[in-house]
Amino acid sequence: MRTLSIVLTAIAGLVLVQCGTDVRQTPDFSSVSRVDSGTAVSVMLTSYSTTLLANGDDGTRLRIAVSDSVGREITSATDSGRVYVSGDGTITELDGTSLPVLTDTAGVPYTPARLVDGVRTLAFKAGTSPDRVKVEARSGTLFPGSHEIHTIPGDVRLLTPTAAQLPTTTKPFDRMIGADISFLPQIENGAGRFFQGGEKFFEDGQEVDAIELLKNHGFNSIRLRIFVNPKNEKGYSPGVGFCGLDSTLSVARRIKDAGLGFLLDFHYSDYWADPQQQNKPLAWADLDYETLKDSVRSYTTAVLRAMEWQGTLPDMVQIGNEINHGLLWPEGHIGNLDQLAGLLQAGVEGTSAVNPDMPVMMHIALGGQNAESRFWLDNMIARGVTFDIIGISYYPRWHGTLEDLYSNLHDLIDRYNKPVNIVEYSDFKREVHDIVFNLPNDLGKGTAIWEPLGWRSRAV
Repeated sequence: MRTLSIVLTAIAGLVLVQCGTDVRQTPDFSSVSRVDSGTAVSVMLTSYSTTLLANGDDGTRLRIAVSDSVGREITSATDSGRVYVSGDGTITELDGTSLPVLTDTAGVPYTPARLVDGVRTLAFKAGTSPDRVKVEARSGTLFPGSHEIHTIPGDVRLLTPTAAQLPTTTKPFDRMIGADISFLPQIENGAGRFFQGGEKFFEDGQEVDAIELLKNHGFNSIRLRIFVNPKNEKGYSPGVGFCGLDSTLSVARRIKDAGLGFLLDFHYSDYWADPQQQNKPLAWADLDYETLKDSVRSYTTAVLRAMEWQGTLPDMVQIGNEINHGLLWPEGHIGNLDQLAGLLQAGVEGTSAVNPDMPVMMHIALGGQNAESRFWLDNMIARGVTFDIIGISYYPRWHGTLEDLYSNLHDLIDRYNKPVNIVEYSDFKREVHDIVFNLPNDLGKGTAIWEPLGWRSRAV
C-alpha cells in the first residue's frame, strides 16, 4: 500500500500563490533551511561553477556544510572533514593561499577542512589539462557531498548574446504545478526494488488512480522522461522498455484524459542523462557529428508525430535533461560549444517541424549557480540556440542555498528576458514555490517536483 499524504499535505495550498512585487533584497530563509543544532546525516557541497577553463587560473567557490535528516544546515556544526580531488585541479583558500595536503590510511591525498559556525568556504582551481574532476567532501560516516567539475580547453571561444538574440518570449504559458511521475508504470507493475508490493495508491482508505490523486490535490501538469531505446542490455529498462516510446505514449493518454498539462523530457540517451553522464544511444554510437544532428532532429520529430497521432501532443518539450555539461558526449560535450549548440538547435528544429508554436525548454541543473548559468546560457544563445523557457534543477545538497536560488532566478530573468521553471526539486517546497511564483513580470512559470509517487519526499 502506498500513500501520498506527506507530499500532498506539503504541496496543497501552494497553487494560488500570487505574484508579488520585485523585491531586490534577498530574503533570509534561515528559519526553514537552517537549524542551530541537530544530528548531521549528510555533507552538503556546492561548487558555484562546475564548468571551468583548463588554463591553470580559472576557479570557483566551494561551500561545505552538514545537514540533518530533513535537509536543514546545522549552523553550530564544527565537524572536521576532508576534501578529495580526483583529476587536474587543486583546493585553496578563497584568496588563493595554498592549503596542506595530507594522505589518508589508503594513501589517497586530501585537504583537511573544519566547519566554523556550520560552514567552510574554499576554492577549487582548475589545472591546465581538460578533465572531468571529481571533488568530494567527506566527514566521518556522513553521506558525502560531491561534484564533477568539467574543465574545458582554455582557448575555447566564449560568446555573449546580442540584444537581438534576447527577444521577449511570446508563446503563452500556463502556470505549472507539476510532478515528474515517470516511475509510475514501474510502480504499478511492481517493477524494481523500490516498488515491489507498492503498485496501488490509496486516499482515505479508498483505492485511487495516481494521476487523478495528484489532480485532486492541485497539480495541473505532469512531466515524463523518454529514452531512445531503454530496452537494450545497457539501457534504463533492459528487455522491458519503461520510459521508452510505447510506455510514454500509454502514460500520456492518461495525462490527457485527466485534463492535465504534459511536459516531455527528451534525454537523448538509452539511460539516465544528467551532468555526470550524457551518453549517446546505442543506435547512434558510431555516428559522425552531422549524422548525429540529423538523428536528433528526426528522432524528435518522430516521437512528437507519434504523440500527435494519438492526440496527446505535449504542451512543452525539454531538449535534453540537465545539460549544463552538454549532451550526446563526446560530440556535444560542453567543451565543444559550437557542436553542442548545433545538436540542441537540431532538437528545436525537430520540435518545430511538428508544431512551431510548441514551447521549448532548455534544462540546466544549476539552481543557485549563477556564474555557470550565465556561462551556459550566454554561449548557447549567442550560438543561435532558440528556446522559450529556462528550466532549472534545485537540490540544496548540490545547488546552493535558497538565497542562492532566489538571486540566480532574479538575475536570469533580468539578463535573458525569459521565463523560468524549477523543473526538478524536492526539498523546501513552499519556499521554492514562493520564490518562483513571486518573480517579477510573471516570469516564474512553474515547478515540477521530482517523482513524488516513487521516491522519498519530505514535507519541508
